[in-house]
Amino acid sequence: MKKYKVTVNGNVYEIELEEINASEVKSAPAAAATSAPRATIPAASNGEAVTSPMPGTVLNVNVANGASVKQGQVLMVLEAMKMENEIVAPCDGIVSSLIAKGSSVETGAVLCVIG
Repeated sequence: MKKYKVTVNGNVYEIELEEINASEVKSAPAAAATSAPRATIPAASNGEAVTSPMPGTVLNVNVANGASVKQGQVLMVLEAMKMENEIVAPCDGIVSSLIAKGSSVETGAVLCVIG
């Protein structure tokens, strides 16, 4: 056993660690993949595509297809790593090809098109 002092958030803790050999290491089972719906919206050739800045889940959609939006208006909320991120309109225009609430998206996925 080896003793160490560890500081966490300003608090000092004394811990003991036991060194083990490679044959004693047990690997954890792989996590099961979730079956959330995946985004399937193709990018439109006309208008400005609003894309996901990170992988996550569309938690809330604040606009509807055909709605008129202003630059900076919150279009939807994307949940990523247990944080809620507001996705805002990059320009004025009309929303089309809007993604559905609850969809899982990857980085760069098209969330909607503003034309």
